[in-house]
Amino acid sequence: MTATDPALTALAQGWCALSLLHGRIEAHIERALQTGHDLSVREYSLLDVLGRQHDGEGGHLQMKQVADAVVLSQSATTRLVTRLEDRGLLSRYLCPTDRRGIYTDVTPAGRELLEEARPTNERALREALDEAARNRELAPLVRAVETLGVAA
Repeated sequence: MTATDPALTALAQGWCALSLLHGRIEAHIERALQTGHDLSVREYSLLDVLGRQHDGEGGHLQMKQVADAVVLSQSATTRLVTRLEDRGLLSRYLCPTDRRGIYTDVTPAGRELLEEARPTNERALREALDEAARNRELAPLVRAVETLGVAA
């Protein structure tokens, strides 16, 4: 394959379209969450992931699992957790069965903010997808995103 191989060119164009779609969606949601709830997309995502934890076997996530779920490094995730903990939205405590492990939980204030922000996140996502669907290059990706949730 050469640098001008049509398959590679198409692949690169597809990647650029996917990156563009992601950037537009994230920017739209970011503005909505910041304006309405003083939350970033990453903060919302972290609250959402941690809010889905449960008590019992396998109910709590290790920091690496949380970092993977919010697509951040472990150190960036720790800084984000600290910021949200300082705002009273998260709390940390030692794992009762492994004193080396630290769990992070959403506080009642964090749960309340998450529930208030969830409709804003969903509305902004829908708006961003609707806008992107009007772009002929992004429309197939929007359809793919919309069908992913249906298949699950």
